[in-house]
Amino acid sequence: MVLDIRSARQLRRMRQRDLAAAAGISVNELMKLERGLTVPPKKLLDLISDCLNMDVNQLAVGQNELLKNPLTGEGYITARPESPTRIPRRKTPDSTKKSVFDLFCGVGGFSFGFEMHEAFQVVAGIDILGDRLQTFSRNHDTANAYGEDIRAICTDILESENPRPFVIVGGAPCQGFSSLRPFRNIERNDLRNNLAEEFCRIVHDLQPEWIVFENVIGLLTYNKGQTLQAILGAFEEVGYRTSFKVLNAAYYGLPQCRERLIVVGSRKGKPFKWTQPSHWCEHRSMAGQQKFVLKPLGKLFAQNLQPAVTVNQAIHDLPPVEAGERSTVYRDDIESTPYEIFIRNKAQQLTMHEATAHSPRMLEIIRQAGANIYALPEGTVTSGFSSCYSRLNGDEPSVTLTVNFTHPGSNRCIHPYQHRALTLREGARLQGFFDTFEFLGTRSQIVKQIGNAVPPLLGRVIAQAILESD
Repeated sequence: MVLDIRSARQLRRMRQRDLAAAAGISVNELMKLERGLTVPPKKLLDLISDCLNMDVNQLAVGQNELLKNPLTGEGYITARPESPTRIPRRKTPDSTKKSVFDLFCGVGGFSFGFEMHEAFQVVAGIDILGDRLQTFSRNHDTANAYGEDIRAICTDILESENPRPFVIVGGAPCQGFSSLRPFRNIERNDLRNNLAEEFCRIVHDLQPEWIVFENVIGLLTYNKGQTLQAILGAFEEVGYRTSFKVLNAAYYGLPQCRERLIVVGSRKGKPFKWTQPSHWCEHRSMAGQQKFVLKPLGKLFAQNLQPAVTVNQAIHDLPPVEAGERSTVYRDDIESTPYEIFIRNKAQQLTMHEATAHSPRMLEIIRQAGANIYALPEGTVTSGFSSCYSRLNGDEPSVTLTVNFTHPGSNRCIHPYQHRALTLREGARLQGFFDTFEFLGTRSQIVKQIGNAVPPLLGRVIAQAILESD
């Protein structure tokens, strides 16, 4: 039997971190080897074969087979290295507008929110994944799109090919945050830099007036809060006065309870004026009751706010579809809600409204689904979190969408009334993407593009606040 490193390790029931330690390499390095993304030097392969008690020649054969069909991922550790690509802008930037650079841009949802405000325009985006970059470019026609590892990009090129950024936005993936160093130790184009350091390096070189760094709220407590403090310290070291809050997009008109940690910094030391919530709903923050969670000041004050936009108010103008079916025509027998009119953005033809073709077994589970997994008859499913195989409540904002929202086993993504999971269009609506926003790639990739995005409406809120604070 021919085994590669990963299958041999699993056969011997050895943990990844234990093999990495025994071989004297990092878990990240081992991860790349096990996915077939890098070729191990002979000395390292000899050492790994000894650790696994295998013949090195057999292990080499297994690794060579893996290299032909590597197990690529989508992060900076596991994505397959590609040649640098560049998609040029299709439209000359307007010199009267404030320029935005989007780092780790994905499809550009966050920066698209800035462009919802007519004072801003996106002029550059950087991402390592080709399909994300294609979608970004299609929807940001004044932007150059750079497809390469951000750790290798030269800021001289960014500076020469684009207007000077007024604001740089981005959400660095979390890999390597625990290895943050003082900014003075960072060298340009050093592939050992972690991704938060890269954000800081580009900010240091390009000197925008404002920076907006967004991330998961878990960064608040990661490494006992020391990592966040190190990031804030790095921003201050390169000249930015910062403040941070946890924002829930449902408090600003999105039909989804989605929380993000937002750090805003000013090069000129100007205090940032956080926008107060405009909508209200009952929601328990994952960050608890801490002072940096920005929320309405209780039910008494919430009486002056609008109720949060619900799932029904976001998608009820989309026609019913059965599992495996699709529709290309909007409903004309009902009155659209204000949110639906806004998010449709004058689109004439309905796109991406196609339901997953569920198996008979899954359809039976869906028909019995309720508010959580415990609504199913005992024994219907054998595993899953409490929110799996669950229906959305049509009279509330949705829970946080995941990158698997078209599959019922994911976090509460079954339609409130129809027997199927959400369609791509419904997911995009709940994330705040216009119906005219074009997604490129395979269906499975588009699901991830939507689920991973930062809601554009949060970008619009921050854009307005920057204008008021500048």
